[in-house]
Amino acid sequence: MKRLCQNLPRRPVSRYSLTFILTVLSCSCPALGKKKLYIGALFPMSGGWPGGQACLPAAQMALDLVNNRTDILPDYELELIHYDSMLSYGSSSPALSNRQRFPTFFRTHPSATLHNPTRVQLFQKWKWTKIATIQQTTEVFTSTLDDLEERVKEAGIEISVRQSFLTDPAVAVKNLKRQDARIIVGLFYETEARKVFCEVYKEKLYGKKYVWFLIGWYADNWFKIKDPSINCTVEQMTEAVEGHVTTEIVMLNPETVRGASNLTSQEFLAQLMSKLGGKNPEETGGFQEAPLAYDAVWALALALNKTVGPLRAKGHRLEDFNYNNRDITAEIYRAMNTSSFEGVSGHVVFDAQGSRMAWTLIEQLQGGSYKKIGYYDSTKGNLSWYGNDKWIGSGPPADQTVVIEEFRYLSQKLFVSVSVFAGLGILLGIVCLTFNIYNSNVRYIQNSQPYLNNMTAVGCMMSLAAVFPLGIDGLHVHRKQFPIICQFRLWLLGLGFSLAYGSMFTKIWWVHTVFTKKDEKKDKKKHLEPWKLYATVGVLLGIDILSLMIWQIVDPLHITVEKFTREAPKGDLDVLIQPLLEHCNSEKMNTWLGVVYGYKGLLLLLGIFLAYETKSISTEKINDHRAVGMAIYNVAVLCMITAPVTMILSSQQDASFAFASLAIVFSVYITLVVLFVPKMRRLITRGEWQSDAQETMKTGSSTNNNDEEKSRQLERENKELQKIIQEKEERVSELRNQLSERQALRSRRRASTITNQNHSPPPFSITQSDPRSLAPPPGYPAPASDPHPVPQSFANSSSLYQSDSKISRNKCHTSRLQLLYK
Repeated sequence: MKRLCQNLPRRPVSRYSLTFILTVLSCSCPALGKKKLYIGALFPMSGGWPGGQACLPAAQMALDLVNNRTDILPDYELELIHYDSMLSYGSSSPALSNRQRFPTFFRTHPSATLHNPTRVQLFQKWKWTKIATIQQTTEVFTSTLDDLEERVKEAGIEISVRQSFLTDPAVAVKNLKRQDARIIVGLFYETEARKVFCEVYKEKLYGKKYVWFLIGWYADNWFKIKDPSINCTVEQMTEAVEGHVTTEIVMLNPETVRGASNLTSQEFLAQLMSKLGGKNPEETGGFQEAPLAYDAVWALALALNKTVGPLRAKGHRLEDFNYNNRDITAEIYRAMNTSSFEGVSGHVVFDAQGSRMAWTLIEQLQGGSYKKIGYYDSTKGNLSWYGNDKWIGSGPPADQTVVIEEFRYLSQKLFVSVSVFAGLGILLGIVCLTFNIYNSNVRYIQNSQPYLNNMTAVGCMMSLAAVFPLGIDGLHVHRKQFPIICQFRLWLLGLGFSLAYGSMFTKIWWVHTVFTKKDEKKDKKKHLEPWKLYATVGVLLGIDILSLMIWQIVDPLHITVEKFTREAPKGDLDVLIQPLLEHCNSEKMNTWLGVVYGYKGLLLLLGIFLAYETKSISTEKINDHRAVGMAIYNVAVLCMITAPVTMILSSQQDASFAFASLAIVFSVYITLVVLFVPKMRRLITRGEWQSDAQETMKTGSSTNNNDEEKSRQLERENKELQKIIQEKEERVSELRNQLSERQALRSRRRASTITNQNHSPPPFSITQSDPRSLAPPPGYPAPASDPHPVPQSFANSSSLYQSDSKISRNKCHTSRLQLLYK
């Protein structure tokens, strides 16, 4: 027997070789009978994962069967040279699929990336479009995750969170919790898995809201193994891992078929158990991967057997193999690449990267033990589902917190209440307008400029009508019609304010202009022409119309939706409420509002100033200007408070509507009551509308307001003087009677005195015409006081006659005026 060739050329072995590496290191050495082909193998017999404990016996079983077969390599005998690789990771690393780095590498253990098509299929089955990942920072898991990222991207699935750790997963798990990860793919070894789920328990990142996807090649009781590196109990770990899903390559053919080795999978297990000497499979490293080692030997043997004929035709032999012989290498590569047979691990076939194509087993931890819930054939894209998956909740959880968009609408109770007040205000405006029009011929109403008051009433009703579109939102109309409502709000409120406040402002403006000059002589010559009042209102109204038209043409109103902070609903629901609020807005809303509010604010401030300046003026030309001033005070204060407050409260629909609408209602009510109620009261209590109507029928309408007022004032004075004259005449008649009685009494007394003194001549004579003749002569004492003195009213009779003459003059003056008007 020829000695084994020395100094075999060595190729660097990847540090991440999984279970074991099985490559042909063969050299040919002459032997008696059969030629030997030496196969070099590395089996991890110790370390974190001693997979060689079961894989080496399986490989030896396969070699014995191959060497005993006469139809496979009849001229050769395969001999295994193995070493303890001290590797605990395995040859599932995706890096080994890189043909540039490993051009002739094949493996019966599928690549770790073979889990990813199964994961993507499950994501799609459960309608998940957002996942999270957490990985241990090693090359095998990084490569696997990179492949997963490409596959989910093609499937329209997003990796929203990607976390990694080296030794301590605490921070990574907290980040998953903070970023609301729900569907989490974990890529780490078994020892790190215990650390991860201890932190998962602490962060409460488990339960009906979460699903974890783990690697399926952990031990079945991995979460129950006591680990000094964690501080969680077995019960806590069991609670945290409940319901997680694993994916693992099918390493044992589930079907009872005989493959290339003429053994079924169950027969293989029986022989393996016998070779292991009755060891507990769960305590034997690599027991699950043993079928892969078995089929690896068969794959190599069948490939070498397939190359014998082609090599012989080219003048080559297998024993002539070395790494520099490209012909032999190419033939072996071609044979391996086209391998296809039934093995104890299932159908053995390799992809273009030399990785095994196999089925994937899907399991779920239910009640502390793993249950098979399905298989996935990645070669055909076929998912076999048992339908026995169980969930802690009612079904698979959502891949993210379900956000329910909920529009905030105005309180209907508030809307109805304010609408009732607005409707009553409109009725009040109609009453006031009707009253003003009906009594427009009454002198007192005419002197209040009734047409301006009519404009005020109409403007108030339009402002109240704006309350209704202010309260209409998406609850009442479709979103497409909402911009129309926005237009109604703007135009009704803008034009209503211009008419109502503009007419009052016009009155106070002209009162200030005409009646606040120091030269009284010039004031008497000034006349308040009505067309100037109407023109002023028209200018104010035209400015508003023009500005609103420019606004709507340049930057029309549209709907914008404001989003608020998400809210958790009541109850244990895995949803969040996303409050939304519709606004009437434009691109430069703040600019337009600044212009409008600035213009209106100046009018309000100027109105307050003019009302203050004219508060002491008394004029009959506009007899209600004091009431107008009071209304301006109230409107200005409410408007200047409401405008900024509603802008601040724009995100609170109830408060904003209540503040704006009630300000409108109160302003209108105050204006209507202050302007019209006193007029109604005066006309009703004094009955002026009847007398004025009668006089109007007799004399017709006057063309000069000042002359008519003077005439009416003289008429009222004449009536009062007539009453005084009648009272004075009655008093004069009474005094005359008293005077007659006194004169008769004195005549009788004088006659009696003359009779008694007939015998003596009188010392002096008495004449009736001279009252002084009654005085006693010099030297005589004064007579006793008259027991019947003349009344004081008689002494004042001359003043009464003077009053009679003044009254007569007034009568004459009144008569002349009446003739003038006639």
